Amino acid sequence: MKAFCCLNGRFVRASEPVLLASNKAYRYGDGLFETLRVVNGSIRLPEYHFDRLFRGMKLLDYTFPGRFDADTLEQQILQLVQKNQASPSVRIRLSVFRGNGGLYDEDGPAQYLIECWPLETSNWQWNENGLEIDIYQKVRKSCDTFANLKSASFLGYSMAARYAKQQKLNDCLVLNEFGRIADSSIANVFIVRGTSITTPPLSEGCVDGVMRRYLLQELRSVILGNGFDLAEQPCTPEDLAMADGLFLTNAIRGIRWVKQCGQTSYNSETVRELFRITDTSFRPL
Repeated sequence: MKAFCCLNGRFVRASEPVLLASNKAYRYGDGLFETLRVVNGSIRLPEYHFDRLFRGMKLLDYTFPGRFDADTLEQQILQLVQKNQASPSVRIRLSVFRGNGGLYDEDGPAQYLIECWPLETSNWQWNENGLEIDIYQKVRKSCDTFANLKSASFLGYSMAARYAKQQKLNDCLVLNEFGRIADSSIANVFIVRGTSITTPPLSEGCVDGVMRRYLLQELRSVILGNGFDLAEQPCTPEDLAMADGLFLTNAIRGIRWVKQCGQTSYNSETVRELFRITDTSFRPL
C-alpha cells in the first residue's frame, strides 16, 4: 500500500487530501496522465513517456511550472519509489492538470501528482491462458486533435472497463466515430494475419501508446528481420473475425495475447514469437 505521494515536488502522506474541489481535472477532465513502469530503480522507456506528456501539455496550452522537466520528474519518481520502499517492480501514475478554478478563470501554472504502487514482477510474462475480450458498443471515440492524448477525460474507457468486469472479461475494445477499432480500455490493439501485423493509425483515434510506439519505431527493424510485416492501417470488427492472432500492448504489461474476442478465437503461435522478440530486446532489468 502506498504511504507517500508527490504533489508538485512535495512528498506528502498518501492518506492526506491533496486536491481541491475546484481541481480542473476533477471538474472538467482537464488533465493528462502517464502510467510508467519502474524496475530495479530504472524507469522503462522514459523518453517515450516524457515526450508524450510534454507534447500533450503543449497541445493543451498548459503553463509549465518552475523546474518541471523530464530530469526533475524522473528524479522525483525514483525518490518516491525509494520513500515507499516499493522496489523491485513499481507502477507509477504521473498526473498533470491545469490547476484549480472555473472554466473562464485565469490559468496558473500546471500542477502534478505522482503516485506509486508495487507490481508483481510476474506481470511481464507470457500470458499462457490468453485474454478474453469483446467490443464495447455503447461508446464511439472521436478522432479529433485530442484523441491521441492519455487524457483525464476517460469516461468512455472507464465504461468499457466497467462493462468488461461485469461480463467477466479481461478488457473491451473501443470503436471510433466511424465504427472502426480505436483501441481498448487500457491498451492498443494489434491484429495478426499470417506474417502481417497491423494496428490502427493515430488518425483512427487511438491513444498514442508507449509500447505501440516502441514496437513501431524501436523494434520495427527487429520485427521485420524476423520475417513479419508491420504496418498501420484502419481496422474493422470484420477484420477481427478474419484474423489469425490478436494482441494488446501497454507500458505496464507489454504484449498480451488475446485468446478470444466475442465469438472469434485466435492462436498464440505468432504472438508468442513476437513476445519472445520483444522480451529479448526489452527485458526488465
